Amino acid sequence: MGVSFTAAAKRWGRAARHCLLALAMAGAAASSASAADPIRLKIVGGLADVSQYVRFEEPFWRQRIGELTKGRVQGEIVAFDRAGFRAQEMLSLMRLGVVPFGTALLAIVSTEEPEFNAVDLPVMNPDMERLRRSVSLYRPYLAQILAERYGIELLAVYTYPAQVTWCTKPFTSLADLAGRRVRISSAGQGDLITALGGRPVVTPFAEIVPAIKSGVVDCAITGTLSGNAIGLHEVTTHVHALAINWGVSIFGANKAAWEALPADVREMIKSGLTKLESDIWDAADRETGEGLACNAGLPTCTAGKRGNMTVVPVSPTDESRIRSLLVNTVLPRWVERCGSACTDAWNTRLAPTLGIRAPND
Repeated sequence: MGVSFTAAAKRWGRAARHCLLALAMAGAAASSASAADPIRLKIVGGLADVSQYVRFEEPFWRQRIGELTKGRVQGEIVAFDRAGFRAQEMLSLMRLGVVPFGTALLAIVSTEEPEFNAVDLPVMNPDMERLRRSVSLYRPYLAQILAERYGIELLAVYTYPAQVTWCTKPFTSLADLAGRRVRISSAGQGDLITALGGRPVVTPFAEIVPAIKSGVVDCAITGTLSGNAIGLHEVTTHVHALAINWGVSIFGANKAAWEALPADVREMIKSGLTKLESDIWDAADRETGEGLACNAGLPTCTAGKRGNMTVVPVSPTDESRIRSLLVNTVLPRWVERCGSACTDAWNTRLAPTLGIRAPND
């Protein structure tokens, strides 16, 4: 990434200590705070160059937060994939105060805390409505884990647009993926493709198009609009409308850094983040459809490049199949990797509403 983890940690450590000191002083003398001496917050945001960061997170922390607090707070933000440390370390760095305010992609940090992945297992949320329901049910438990294990205050939950399946040859349902080599990015996606009779191939995002062109993979799972941005619509012919995953992330603060802020400032930040979260979710929903429209070359395409792809609709057969895949493959395999803590978390928080119980490991 251009900067070593050690160097980045030292840099952010110094910044965090200065930030915490400044916040403590601000908390002790809130009445003396003024626009001429603002509280400066350092933020680690989401993925660089994607819509969520460019259109929402960055403007919020660089400009909107100052407006909301009438100049009392200034934000400085960097994307987590450009911050110079491994994204897998985000929660630990936040616990230490090295990163006072940070964003963590649940699929990444779930290598340390597998329970986090419960809200975004493959084919668990085939549409935005069901994703919203899952996150709402599980959010209190996420907040509990973050507070108890990491000393982190959960402030917002974000999501990226849907991850869908792109292929170089025609297909009409998930069953047609049998025998095809499919690009994946997680163990859960690998479980899904294997259950469908396909061959999962782990491939970095930047290498998807070369892998398609060279025939290393026949299909790829990635975002509707992000795939369009890298030209995937030019090397594939069909894209399925079913959301395999989404990409849920959390935004939180080191509790010491958070509690050092004046109470009224915390309330203003919370209010702003509530609106930011809502805007990001609405955009993810909108951009999922926008990506499909652009790949199909429809006139409604405005944010991407128009292709000439066939959009494969979600059939009743697919709807029936995904529940079976979740119950019989995806969920049991996740429990195998995760253990009894995940079984308990799922059966307590999600099963009563979803009507699907996790098996005992």
